[in-house]
Amino acid sequence: MTATYETLRAALAEVVAIPVTPFAQDGTIDRDTHRALLRRLLDGGVRTLTPNGNTGEFYALTPEERQLVTELTVEEAGDRAAVLVGVGHDVPTAVASARHARTLGAGMVMVHQPVHPYVSEGGWLDYHRAVAESVPELGVVPYVRNPGLPGARLAELADACPNVIGVKYAVPDAARFAAFARDAGLERFVWVAGLAEPYAPSYFSAGATGFTSGLVNVAPSLSLTMIEALRSGDYPAAMKVWEQIRRFEELRAADASANNVTVVKEALASLGLCRREVRPPSRELSESERSEVAAIAAGWPL
Repeated sequence: MTATYETLRAALAEVVAIPVTPFAQDGTIDRDTHRALLRRLLDGGVRTLTPNGNTGEFYALTPEERQLVTELTVEEAGDRAAVLVGVGHDVPTAVASARHARTLGAGMVMVHQPVHPYVSEGGWLDYHRAVAESVPELGVVPYVRNPGLPGARLAELADACPNVIGVKYAVPDAARFAAFARDAGLERFVWVAGLAEPYAPSYFSAGATGFTSGLVNVAPSLSLTMIEALRSGDYPAAMKVWEQIRRFEELRAADASANNVTVVKEALASLGLCRREVRPPSRELSESERSEVAAIAAGWPL
């Protein structure tokens, strides 16, 4: 493992923030607000950013918008944070996005779960290998959402592509995660709990050392308090944070996560930090839901 990969691995063992993508009144990306939200995360202590993640409405952005989001994030991060760029769609598009990230100076890419009704184990391997081999200088992090994928396939991918250094695991089953990580190689990869704060304590107990977060957009201190507690093995302290964010995350997870992004943007809107608009197939909240989200956000340390 090279020194560069070790630095990247350390960046994954963190709160991996998934920034929102704010829209202006005309529906375009609000560049100034985007920069301001990124600076707020950095000033709050966040050290790893994922542009073009699901909380950033990856699948609702055009190719040009995804490039813009990457550019804005790399520029604002500078030497203050590692950048893990989300890439995906068809193989040529994913490869082009990874190479664009490399050109800008990002250190890592996160490969979104392939969006296809028919995903074979071998095809999953081929997809990720094509991306990883196109950017051997970058760290590569598969985003695993498929409960049927065996850990042995991940090990096979890393055998072929040593730049596959971490995994964002987002299957809501801590026992399955524990088995998958051990079948793939617990110490071989950095394991990022991909279902954020609600699952972080159970996933850390099974071997994760980082977790993703959309909530961090709203209250960075809560996410950072949780990861410090988990690092020190203070699970009661971590669960105190869990209790504080429970209802917020339940609202995000309801109806198969239909309002996952919307709730985060609504909280930011209630604080005057960005507009609430999301793009279809997401939707804005009802008035009663808005009031509940605003009340939750108002009670947090910001």
